[in-house]
Amino acid sequence: MKKINLLFAVLFTISTASFAQNGITLEGLTIKSAIMGRDMKYSVYLPFDYKTSNRNYPILYMLHGLGDDDSGWVQFGEIAFYADKAIASGTTSPMVIIMPDGLRSFYVNSADGKIKYQDYFLKELMPAVENIYRIRKSQRFRAIAGLSMGGYGALNYAIKRPDLFCAAAPLSAAVFTDDEIQNLDDNAYADLAANIYGAGLKTKNRINATNQQNSILKMIELAPADSLKKVSWFFDCGDNDFLINGNMAVHAAFKNKGVAHDFKIRSGEHNWHYWRTAMPDVLKFLGDAFHK
Repeated sequence: MKKINLLFAVLFTISTASFAQNGITLEGLTIKSAIMGRDMKYSVYLPFDYKTSNRNYPILYMLHGLGDDDSGWVQFGEIAFYADKAIASGTTSPMVIIMPDGLRSFYVNSADGKIKYQDYFLKELMPAVENIYRIRKSQRFRAIAGLSMGGYGALNYAIKRPDLFCAAAPLSAAVFTDDEIQNLDDNAYADLAANIYGAGLKTKNRINATNQQNSILKMIELAPADSLKKVSWFFDCGDNDFLINGNMAVHAAFKNKGVAHDFKIRSGEHNWHYWRTAMPDVLKFLGDAFHK
């Protein structure tokens, strides 16, 4: 009987220790935005020791895809489960993860000038959350990641502002070649690209000045290689994903610039199962980047 009781005590201790490693996730928090003219939602993951330590943490901005909101990575991506596991095993650093509501903005200032999401992100969201939470406020400890539309946003910000981000991990990024943009049917163009490049444009008219400012491939072409090399890069896209051509073009563009990057093509499609299976590698990559 004593042995059985001892076994139960050990199992209870292990279970309690395991539970104590769980972080805290808060959804639907808000920031009052003058730039957006509304309250903007975000969710946050705090590592298990956040409330018991005095340390400042690295920060990861995690961007959702088209049609989701700030709860996407929490509910469907199960980010807390993967972060808890990676932190407990020592494969990544304890970090604060901010998941903003990106609306359907593609995380840029819209072509018509009505929605200035990029201005909001850089000028209001980042300063606000980095003052609310105990964050190490330097490029060395700040990263950005995202899927699909959020992968586009992560690429866009990290290319434009390598002074802000030490690492970027776009998954199945919504990157299109010029030919793909021209050949999108009108409905697909309206849904996927009109906010970035301008509404109602047909075929070759879509490759305009606004397009060139927000085209990931054009940004890579024009960016100095030394600037791109300030960021650690991780790309992942399924071989059956409709965005695979754009992601392969990004890989080729980085290779042509001599920019080191980790590019993975795995068996999979454009879905949450694929992105969840990427998270162990993503979190390890980010932990390594924070320790450089």
